[in-house]
Amino acid sequence: MQSTTHITTKAANSSSAEKALSILLAFTPYNNEMGTTELSVKLGLHKSTTSRLIKLLVATHFLQQNPLTKKYMLGRSALRIGHATTRSLDSKLLAVAQPCLMELSQMLGESVALEMLSGTNVVLALHVEGPSHIRFNFQQGEQVPINVAAGAKVILSHSDPKFVELCLEQDFPVFNDSTIVSKKQYRQLLKSIRKDGIAYDKGERYIDTHAMATPIYDLEGSTKAAVVVAGPAFRLTDTFLQSAAPALKATAEKISRLLFY
Repeated sequence: MQSTTHITTKAANSSSAEKALSILLAFTPYNNEMGTTELSVKLGLHKSTTSRLIKLLVATHFLQQNPLTKKYMLGRSALRIGHATTRSLDSKLLAVAQPCLMELSQMLGESVALEMLSGTNVVLALHVEGPSHIRFNFQQGEQVPINVAAGAKVILSHSDPKFVELCLEQDFPVFNDSTIVSKKQYRQLLKSIRKDGIAYDKGERYIDTHAMATPIYDLEGSTKAAVVVAGPAFRLTDTFLQSAAPALKATAEKISRLLFY
C-alpha cells in the first residue's frame, strides 16, 4: 500500500488530467461529501488548483455540489461510467468463467455451472456437462429455487440483509422432506454458509442429486455469482465433496481475480 505522503506528492507533481482523476478517485469507495479545502489537504494540491478542477468537473457533471453544505460528491457522469462498468463486467463474467468451468469439469469429472443473480432471482447462466457416463444436465437460463440451489444460497449468504429480505418475499417451493421451507431456518443457514464460504444441496430438490457451490466476488467485493458442481448423489458423496472443495474454491477465486477483485 502506498503511503499518504507518496500519493500527495505524486498528485502535486502530476498533470491537470491526472489531478482531476485524483479528485474523482478521492470520493471512492463511499462517495462521502468533501469540500475544496478538504480535498486540497487530502491530495496535497494547491487550493486554487483544486477549485479550478472542481469547477470543470461540476460543469461536466462528474461532480455535483450539495446546495446546503456546499460540499461535493460524484455526479451523474461518474454514475453513468459506473453503470457501464457494471454491465461490461456481467458480460465479462460469462466470458472468463467459461474456460474456468471447462477446466474444473475436466478436473473433477462432473458437471459444473455458474449461477448468477438476476434481479431478486438466481438463474443458471452457464453450464459445462461432465465427462462421466451419468451426467447432470443443467438447463441454461433456468431460474433456480433459492431455498434449495447451492449457488443461490452462497450468493445470498454474502448479500445485503435488506436485499435478502426482498428475495425472501417469494414462496419457498417444496420438493421433498429435505427441502427447507422455514424462512427462519433459511436465514440461520445463510449465516453458517457465510462463515464457511461454501453451500450444499444434498437432495433438497432432487433426492438423488447433490451439489456444492462457492462464491465469486466482483471488483467491489460483492457476490453476484457462484461456481457450482453437481451430479448424482452416489458419486458426489461427502468424501468427494470434501476433496473437491479446494478446486471449486480455487476456480471461484480465479474468476474473481479476473473480475478485478
